[in-house]
Amino acid sequence: MTIWEMLAVFVAGTCAGTINAIVGSGTLITFPVLLATGLPPVTATVSNALGLIPGAVSGAIGYRAELTGQRRRVIRLGAASVCGGLGGAILLVSLPSTAFETIVPILVSLALVLVIIQPRLAKTVRRHRERRGVATKTDGGPLLIGGVLAASVYGGYFTAAQGIIYMSLMGMLIDEEMQRLNAVKNVLAAIVNTIAAIFFLFVAHFDWTAVVLIAVGSAIGGQLGAKVGRRLSPTVMRGTIVVVGTAAIVQLVTR
Repeated sequence: MTIWEMLAVFVAGTCAGTINAIVGSGTLITFPVLLATGLPPVTATVSNALGLIPGAVSGAIGYRAELTGQRRRVIRLGAASVCGGLGGAILLVSLPSTAFETIVPILVSLALVLVIIQPRLAKTVRRHRERRGVATKTDGGPLLIGGVLAASVYGGYFTAAQGIIYMSLMGMLIDEEMQRLNAVKNVLAAIVNTIAAIFFLFVAHFDWTAVVLIAVGSAIGGQLGAKVGRRLSPTVMRGTIVVVGTAAIVQLVTR
């Protein structure tokens, strides 16, 4: 890489770490930059996955106050993330890149719709449960675990907009504040990135310059994103998710 390419990768990593801590979809910034430096798609994908781990961990640490009291939830959903992340990583090195290109924009679009209608739909679900005398589940039940497993398969494969899918699933199935759900989302993203990267270490080629630059940048960005994200109201956060998700769909469809 030239010095200017290295600077671009570092800045992209910082921006990605910031966006990932707040919403997700930071890969849509780093991945095109890595491709522009001349890296092959698979090398760019695996280097990006490894480089974003410090950013995901940094974002999770920044949200540590919101994680209080959620240990059981994190363990249950984290176990699904481990399995899904490993499955997605295996698919990346086994399937042609075109395999997910059609389904990814559809998944992100569906996730955005769920984020938009989540408040009204959640109220409807709560009223229905109250009429039936059924208590609201604090862990989302088997449906959420299955959804997180599927989203983690996708995350291990590509990661772009993975956080948006997590937020839509948890927002629909758990009666909880968005900031606390965002804290869980950051932990799940860190788990998936770590599991996928460990697998890639044994089967794929990394560009270590890109890894280091993204790692340092994303770690800084993770702290910045946590400071900004924790101050956002649920409405503003939901709007941010929709804006970033829409941009993600446009880029996925047109690239």
